Amino acid sequence: MANDKTRKFSSIIVDGVTQAPSRAMLHAVGFEDADFKKSQIGIASTWSMVTPCNMHINKLAEDAALGADEAGAKSIIFNTITVSDGISMGTPGMRYSLVSREVIADSIETVAGAQGFDGLVAIGGCDKNMPGCMIGLARLNRPSIFVYGGTIKPGAKHRDIVSVFEAVGGCAAGKVSEEELKEVEETAIPGPGSCGGMYTANTMASAIEALGMSLPNSSAQEAVSAEKKEDCHRAGAAVKALIEKDIKPSDIMTRKAFENAITVVIALGGSTNAVLHLLAMAHAANVELELDDFTRIGKNVPLLADLRPSGKYLMSELIAIGGIQPLMKTLLDAGLLHGDCMTVTGKTMAENLADVAPYPGEQDIIHALDNPIKKDSHLVIMYGNIATTGAVAKITGKEGLRFTGNARVFESEESALAAILDDTVVKDDVVVIRHEGPVGGPGMREMLSPTGAIMGKGLGKDVALITDGRFSGGSHGFVVGHVTPEAAVGGPIAIIETGDSITIDAENRTLNLNIPQEEIDARLAKWTAPAPKENRGVLAKYARLVCSASEGAVTDKF
Repeated sequence: MANDKTRKFSSIIVDGVTQAPSRAMLHAVGFEDADFKKSQIGIASTWSMVTPCNMHINKLAEDAALGADEAGAKSIIFNTITVSDGISMGTPGMRYSLVSREVIADSIETVAGAQGFDGLVAIGGCDKNMPGCMIGLARLNRPSIFVYGGTIKPGAKHRDIVSVFEAVGGCAAGKVSEEELKEVEETAIPGPGSCGGMYTANTMASAIEALGMSLPNSSAQEAVSAEKKEDCHRAGAAVKALIEKDIKPSDIMTRKAFENAITVVIALGGSTNAVLHLLAMAHAANVELELDDFTRIGKNVPLLADLRPSGKYLMSELIAIGGIQPLMKTLLDAGLLHGDCMTVTGKTMAENLADVAPYPGEQDIIHALDNPIKKDSHLVIMYGNIATTGAVAKITGKEGLRFTGNARVFESEESALAAILDDTVVKDDVVVIRHEGPVGGPGMREMLSPTGAIMGKGLGKDVALITDGRFSGGSHGFVVGHVTPEAAVGGPIAIIETGDSITIDAENRTLNLNIPQEEIDARLAKWTAPAPKENRGVLAKYARLVCSASEGAVTDKF
């Protein structure tokens, strides 16, 4: 019989006379007598036909299960949920997106905790899957690996999902015909896989690889590829090795590892959602991490990747030149990564990267350290009298570094989008979208529809947008999200009036309302809390439990 070290949890479920009922149930799902003596590895699959991001993950889960079984363990596949940001974007359904992160984490913790799995493989596609899986794995703290479901192939004419959102704005501006819009709609999404730029899915997959919680190259493989199939197979076997060595997420997800993840996200030009999710993952792992860590690290890390949404290239093109491993080797050699961090290979980051070859000399997707796209981070943490506890901007420099304009205030995403499309929003406006935060939404919707419409109408350098909601990784332009405190809890964003002057200063990292503090105080004194939008169900529970976006918008910070 395997020793207790490899069956720490499953032995409680299946060993001894008293557990005969448990074994009887497991016989019915395919266990044989020999399987009760093996380490049990749960395979958490986010498969569903809800979205192309996840439509193939059932087969990947089977590959991971086969790898675990061939390594001498017993695999058990189980499912958790997914929702599609791309489909629900701009609708009330998007309120459930960030909530799904918590549901995924809770469900993985619940199933694995109840069933006594000794180790886990979690496979995620659409972007909330990844931090949801990681939060669940961190809470359980059993030998585990995360596997990315993989990126989608490019659509016709180098299109992706953001091409469709921006074509909507172009259609409203008369630059794109309805026939052209229809053609973009029908060709942008060619099959399985997560959205193709350095949006939130590819950002989080890269961050998790840099964190050391997925196998090398897991973030840089197409969803439909032999490499991704092999990645899953190897992950199943690798968890068995982690069980034998007793290497747990707490041994990997250290403060240094989170610093590595932040560094790689910055170099790649990743999504603002990475700030929210890494804070949440660190909380689950009992690691101290705060907004100001992104500023501290970002002062020394350049933006190197010319990837969408602000750049030219898609993830598939980065995969073709070697993925993120050569970038990580460059950062390690420059002293910007901690090489002594443990990873799921059982080796350190430096050991994993030792033999990685550099990018081919003719490529221009990843710039050299001495020729960066931006010398420091594009993720700008801002403070000021609008965001007293912080806000998060994505500023690449292409849209400028400072913007002053007049507020045009909206109480919802829908009303703002309508005003952008009907030309109410004009040059020099600062669009303010409030009551979209974690509590106020509830659920903190992404503002891809408004930002896509702004870019599609050619206003990217002429109109700014601030919100207590958040942004899709596909958003770009002069945009600031995660404004905290949010409007629903009495943050200063709640008292901005249309016509007020607002300054966004990326160089000084400030977000300010240009009126006297006495006027701000007087308005806040008159503020009254809005009635909750939901009084029962998952959104109501979320609104009552969720903490500030500046703390990761987690629901178990008591």
